[in-house]
Amino acid sequence: MCLKSKNIQTPDELLSLLKKMLRIRYFESAAKDSVLNGKIPGACHVYIGEEAVAVGVCNLLNKDDYVISTHRGHGHCLAKGADPKLLMAELFGRSDGYCQGRGGSMHIFIKELGVLGTNGIVGGGLPLALGAGMHAKLNKTGQVAVCFFGDGAANQGTFHESINLAAIQRLPVIFVCENNLYATATKMTEVTLTKQFADRAQAYGIPGKTLDGNNVISIGKEANEAVCRAREGKGPSFLECLTYRHLGHYVGENTDYRPKEEVEMWLQKDPIVMLKKYLVDNGLIKNEVISQLECEMKNQIDAAVVFASESPYPEISDVNRHVFVNEVI
Repeated sequence: MCLKSKNIQTPDELLSLLKKMLRIRYFESAAKDSVLNGKIPGACHVYIGEEAVAVGVCNLLNKDDYVISTHRGHGHCLAKGADPKLLMAELFGRSDGYCQGRGGSMHIFIKELGVLGTNGIVGGGLPLALGAGMHAKLNKTGQVAVCFFGDGAANQGTFHESINLAAIQRLPVIFVCENNLYATATKMTEVTLTKQFADRAQAYGIPGKTLDGNNVISIGKEANEAVCRAREGKGPSFLECLTYRHLGHYVGENTDYRPKEEVEMWLQKDPIVMLKKYLVDNGLIKNEVISQLECEMKNQIDAAVVFASESPYPEISDVNRHVFVNEVI
């Protein structure tokens, strides 16, 4: 019997999904603006357009379940329950951030939420998920580990090695491929003849499904099956979510390599617009409630930006802290 199951069709649960997706959208929009006005240093990869994947999957997880993320990981952190203020402060490189400003956008670690790091190395999180899954299996904790990765990582050696070992050991790991069709500027069809990455799961003897990555409800249904399978000791699953980043690979990138017609087509499939339309058309939630929720989330993120802006920078005298386990300075 599955230890974790949610009815994601109730109005309250659907409203919760929309709230989480809006939080990510406003957070990422604010992060983008903060990069462009010089408040956030370094490269920043925003999650705008892909919110349904993180929310659809993480909505099924417990607080102590593990998430292993990517360079585009703010959405995963927020979906797992991260405080927008502390997360924004981390992006700003401030001492009130989750890693006291040391991690920045691509190296966020939140121990209390089971976030085992966003990762700047393509495919770098895949083998890390095995460690989390092995811990859960050996200690019989009932936890699961979710590893998010992109289509570019699906052609890395770590992808094949990790899924193979997870399958053999029946580890409670859920592999979630966020296929946004491009590995930076390289289109997926130019580097692989695979029509669907989920088909590769058959080679390792595990379930694999390709999903509409803009439909948070369908993602939630399939993720629930994968979570149940993992908790029951039946091993890993592979979910490929077809999605699309609305902006460039990183903030400020020129995206002329993507056909305008393709961009427009995917923008019309905006996951937040789709969910709002579903809620209103089915008489589940009124437009007024959605407008109030949008205002609430925007105000929350505006407050996070103010908090981050007012947070102090780390002290220079602390530069050697957190280098060694025993704080040897």
